Amino acid sequence: MTTPTTRAHSWRFSRDERTLVLGALLNSLAFFAALPFAALYLADRTDLSAAWIGAVVGSIPMIAALGGVTGGMLADRWGSVRLMRVGLALNVAVYAALAFVSTPAAAIALLPCLGVARTMVEPSMKKLLSLADTGDGRIFRVRYITLCLGAIVGPALGGVLFHASPTAFFLVPAGCFALYLVVMVVRGGELARLERGPTGSGTTPWTEALRDPFLVAAIGAGAVIFLVFSQMDAAIPLFMKGIHGERTEYLFASLLVLNAVLALVVQPPVIRLSERLSRGPLATLGCVFFALAFACVWLGTTSVVALYVAIVFWTLGEAILLPLPDIAVHDLATDERKGTYFGLSELRYLGFFVGPVLGGALLELHVPTYFVLMGVLVFLCVPLLLRTRA
Repeated sequence: MTTPTTRAHSWRFSRDERTLVLGALLNSLAFFAALPFAALYLADRTDLSAAWIGAVVGSIPMIAALGGVTGGMLADRWGSVRLMRVGLALNVAVYAALAFVSTPAAAIALLPCLGVARTMVEPSMKKLLSLADTGDGRIFRVRYITLCLGAIVGPALGGVLFHASPTAFFLVPAGCFALYLVVMVVRGGELARLERGPTGSGTTPWTEALRDPFLVAAIGAGAVIFLVFSQMDAAIPLFMKGIHGERTEYLFASLLVLNAVLALVVQPPVIRLSERLSRGPLATLGCVFFALAFACVWLGTTSVVALYVAIVFWTLGEAILLPLPDIAVHDLATDERKGTYFGLSELRYLGFFVGPVLGGALLELHVPTYFVLMGVLVFLCVPLLLRTRA
């Protein structure tokens, strides 16, 4: 288990950490430049129904969530750097192929392969981040910053390219992953030294890892957080649509932009706050912010200003809570188990599938019940996160 240490300076990182953060940024830019437009791409070029388009696009995170278990075990057994190189090469090949295919069937077959590539890259990257970190887990908050940057720059770039040139639309993420692959080839030898001991020694079967109650608690906490977080992509815009009608698209877009920008602004003070508060009070504070956000969205029926106040609270809750499951796994896993543990932790992304279904059903059933339940449900992550520190 990693022993916490104190970093001399909040923004002073080792060469290995800087390399991995650069890779995470390239990964985020590629992801947000293409995948948010995948459904529109299929709608324009295929005759698939909305349900089938959702199934094809949804297969990418589903494969990543379930396949992360295998990817994590392979990272421990085969080596994270090797596995990342294969996954990155697969990303380059798939995006390059999508840039030039002309048949709908080929595009439908290629898109799920991105989920397969993700199973190789994500657990391996998180394992290396955990090994390179000084012990306090702050590197995972920095990775969250790279996600925010990708969420700001990626969609803007992808939106322009989507309408300008389908070929360039896919070649740009292919180029990002190619650059990431070059980084891993050039620096991979040094990064591989982070994995102590001979490759494949001390690996843990996933069935044994799942018997670790602390890991199960971390996965459960992440699933709860993602279930609640997913409401911003599903039930909340539907609720706004019923109130604000045709204004919703523009209003919601402005809220998302504000969310992405604020997420960058608030992360440095959140990092400093995490140095002063233990995990329990910090997680509770994040839950309070989410609960206040739900209350403000509900009040947004009478005032648009309340929606902008809500997104401020939402961003604060998101910035505090989203990195905590990865930090918990970072603290829990011994070096030889990090790949398996981070791979299993990908199961928490199933909250993104349960959340929209549950939220939509509750919204149709009774609006007050939806907002009260979601505001309370998020607090379930607090005892689970405390359990990981037992």
